[in-house]
Amino acid sequence: MQAPRFDHGARIDRLREQMARRYVDVVMLSVGSDLPYFSGYEATPLERLTMLVIPAEGDSALFVPELEAARVEPGDFDLVAWGETDDAIRLVAQFAGGSRHVAIGDHTWSTFLLGLQAELPETIWSVASTLTKPLRMRKEPAEIGLLRQAAESADRVLARVPLEIRFSGRKERDVARDFQEMTIAEGHDLAWTAIVASGPNGASPHHEPGDRVIEEGDLVVCDFGGRIGGYYSDVSRTVIVGAPTPRQTEVHELVRAANEAGRAAVAPGVPCEQIDRAARRVIEDGGYGGHFIHRTGHGIGLEVHEHPYIVEGNQLPLAPGMTFSVEPGIYLPGEFGVRIEDIVVCGDSGGEDLNQATRGLVDVS
Repeated sequence: MQAPRFDHGARIDRLREQMARRYVDVVMLSVGSDLPYFSGYEATPLERLTMLVIPAEGDSALFVPELEAARVEPGDFDLVAWGETDDAIRLVAQFAGGSRHVAIGDHTWSTFLLGLQAELPETIWSVASTLTKPLRMRKEPAEIGLLRQAAESADRVLARVPLEIRFSGRKERDVARDFQEMTIAEGHDLAWTAIVASGPNGASPHHEPGDRVIEEGDLVVCDFGGRIGGYYSDVSRTVIVGAPTPRQTEVHELVRAANEAGRAAVAPGVPCEQIDRAARRVIEDGGYGGHFIHRTGHGIGLEVHEHPYIVEGNQLPLAPGMTFSVEPGIYLPGEFGVRIEDIVVCGDSGGEDLNQATRGLVDVS
C-alpha cells in the first residue's frame, strides 16, 4: 500500500485561520507530533534545536541542525540548516523578531523556550495546541485510512493469539515480547511495549510486564499496538487461562457491555462526556463503579493519546473524523482486572468500529 501524501500547505493555511482568530503572530513547533503534521518532517529529539516557524503572513521556515538537513524532504517552508557554531535560538528569534504573540509547541523543551523568551522579552507566549487541537482532532480520510490499516493489523494479531501464544507457565515479559514481534510481523513499522498484566497485576491499568509467571485460572489484560505510516493502533483484550470463575465471567461481561454501550453512543453532536457516561453507567449499575478508575477513552492519531479525551467534563461535541478509543475497565486490587478497548471513528451518522476482533472471553490455555 502506497503511503498517502498529505497537503501540509493546506494544513498551514487552516492553522493561519486559527492564528488570525486568536491574534497570534507566529507559531513555533519543535519536537512533538505537531511538527510532522504541518511539515511532514519528524525530528529526532536532540539537544540541538529543530523548529518550524510559521508566521501569520509570509513564508515559513524550518530550522534544523546541519547534520540533520539531509533527512528533510522539500516542503512548504524554507529550510534553514544551522551549523555547530551558530546560535540556533537567536536565529529563530531573529526570524520571528517583532512578534507580539507567539504560540509554541507543547512539547518544546524548557531550555529552548527559556532561551527564546530571553531573546524575545516583550513577547506574549501561549501553547500552540490551542490552535492545532481543533485541526488535528478531525482526521482527514487518508489519516483514517492509516488508522484503519493499523487497527486491522492489530486485529490480525488478536486472531493469532489463542493459536500461537502460550500463556500458562511463562513470564509476562516473555508474552509481551511475543505481542511486539507479532505486531511487527502483521505490518506495523514499530510496536510499543505491550501491557501483559496477569492475575492480580491486572488491577493496575498501566502495569509493566515483569517476571510474574502466568498461572492456570489467571485473567490476563493484554494491551498492545504500534504505528503504521505515523499513525497508531491501540487495542486491549482480556483473556483467560483455563476456565473462568463466575466472578471473572460476571466482571468480563460487564466490561464487554460497557464497551458496547460506549461505542453505540458515538454520533456527531454527542458530547465526549456522554460516551464516558454511557460506558460508566453499565459498570455502575453492575455494582463496580468504584473500580472503573480512568476515563473511557482518548483520541488517537500521530500520538497514542491525543485529543479528544472521552471523559466527564469534556463537553466538546463529537464531529465526523474524530477518532478515539473506547476502553472501559474494572480493576479489583489483589484479584484481577478486565479492560476491553477498541478504536472508533465518528462518521456522518454514527460510529465506525476500526477494531473488529472478538470481545468475548477467549481461553488461551
